[in-house]
Amino acid sequence: MTARSNIERYSAGCPRARHILSLSNLGPETLSELVSDSLSIAREERNTSHLLEGKIVGMYFKVASTRTRTAFTAGALRLGAKTISFGPYDLQINTGETAADTGRVLSGFLDVLVIRTNDSVEEMESFASQPDMAVINAMSENEHPTQAIADLVTIREALGRLDDVHVLYIGEGNNSAAALAFAAAQTPGMALTVITPEGYGLAPAVLERARALARICGGSIEQFHDLGRTPANVDVVYTTRWETMGVSKQNLNWRETFEPYQVTEEFMARVSKPSQTIFMHDLPAIRGSEVVSAVLDGPQSVAFRQAWHKMTSAMAILSWCAAAN
Repeated sequence: MTARSNIERYSAGCPRARHILSLSNLGPETLSELVSDSLSIAREERNTSHLLEGKIVGMYFKVASTRTRTAFTAGALRLGAKTISFGPYDLQINTGETAADTGRVLSGFLDVLVIRTNDSVEEMESFASQPDMAVINAMSENEHPTQAIADLVTIREALGRLDDVHVLYIGEGNNSAAALAFAAAQTPGMALTVITPEGYGLAPAVLERARALARICGGSIEQFHDLGRTPANVDVVYTTRWETMGVSKQNLNWRETFEPYQVTEEFMARVSKPSQTIFMHDLPAIRGSEVVSAVLDGPQSVAFRQAWHKMTSAMAILSWCAAAN
């Protein structure tokens, strides 16, 4: 099925709300379709301005967001939807109403609810307990699934493929890394090597689930805490902010632990292929910490194109989720 027919199928509708709470539950076929549809939207292969006409998308962001909130809002508007924004203190959850009851009420008004929080995904699952309103995890404490979809879109656009791509992720095993692990695991032929300081890796449950998916779907996931195990000749180097959402770490000396994991020009030269190797970052970047400016702004960097693809992927995700309403 082509990307174009996928978009047409989404707009035709289906019987129940479709949620994206974790990539681990999405499935490789749907993940691949969303990547293809995102690229189709990026290439302007057809007019998508009417696909969500008459739909209403809610944006419930409990914490700060530049790219994700703007991407979903702009994406919804470009698809013809209307949007409503809720801040961290706008809903009656703050006065004791349950998330399930709030979700049930909102489902009478909204077709899709996009949520970002620093908490676990359980609250999002409560919002999704009703059958009529799609719920999208725009980042939780444990996972950032929509980011990983944008990541795959960026890799495929830059390299022309996802099969036989080796991604090196270096830094902290945070929510972006978790989503990337689930995405790579469900992408046949893709290999992900995660290099983190000891004690800052992927959560054991995440690593176990990602490896289980990889065995079924054909991906490959490895994690090491020894910089001596860093592979060379990789296709992608990926890092993220060391302080996820700006939240400080308990260890007061954590910076000393992370400093050897900084992505510098020398590091890129050591791990890159003689041909094209790209650098990725989910942004915001703290220049001089996890990455130096010479790399972030350098010729191998696709980080700002990656940020733009948060909108194209948001448009594909919104179209897929809203199709059930």
